[in-house]
Amino acid sequence: MSVSACCLKGFEWEGTPSGRTAKLAKNDVYIAGDNPDVAIIIIHDLLGWTFPNLRLPADHYAREANATVYIPDFFGGEVLPLEPILKGEWEKLDIRGFVGRNDREIRDPEIFDCARVLRENYKKVGVGHQPPLVDCIMVGHPSLLIEWDIDEIAVPVQILAPEHDPMYTTELKRYTFNTLSRLGVPFDHQHYPGVEHGCLARGDSNKAGEREAMARGKNAAVSWFTQWLHQS
Repeated sequence: MSVSACCLKGFEWEGTPSGRTAKLAKNDVYIAGDNPDVAIIIIHDLLGWTFPNLRLPADHYAREANATVYIPDFFGGEVLPLEPILKGEWEKLDIRGFVGRNDREIRDPEIFDCARVLRENYKKVGVGHQPPLVDCIMVGHPSLLIEWDIDEIAVPVQILAPEHDPMYTTELKRYTFNTLSRLGVPFDHQHYPGVEHGCLARGDSNKAGEREAMARGKNAAVSWFTQWLHQS
């Protein structure tokens, strides 16, 4: 069996998300799993909280990492059309206006509010993007990351980094590695050759290596969350 086929085996690429929707803090949220002790919060990208290829990995995390997984809506109910994003047709979208409506000053308080609710209700909390509210972090091709974010990391962190990423540059990758080494926190930095920013969310079968990268990323995240969220 080839490496690619092994990575893809068992992944529900064309499946239907099996979770439910509710509220977390004041945000709409997709929830998968029902572990009363362990929670994971996923912070979505431009594709939004309703994107099936984000909800399906959440279902996998819930089953394979034995956790309750939350994907809150951090875009205030706004959902961008998927096709232009997936095709890279950015000229069809008002990205500047969208980012302005959803910049960090607006959405960071919501993210922290959601994390606080989970911290109050679960023994262990992981985030797929803020200590000390959580027990571990997993970051996949981050956008709008600044050096301060890296300087403040105080819990184990996993970084899944595509080779081609104008948002998470070579310089920022180097700064991440050097800073985390100095801080002395456990970290796992994984390099994904030949793929680009967004690959771990899209899993586009028409782009060479993307589905394999998405499957590898899912397996890496499950292993990371299992390691740090299920230890006493």
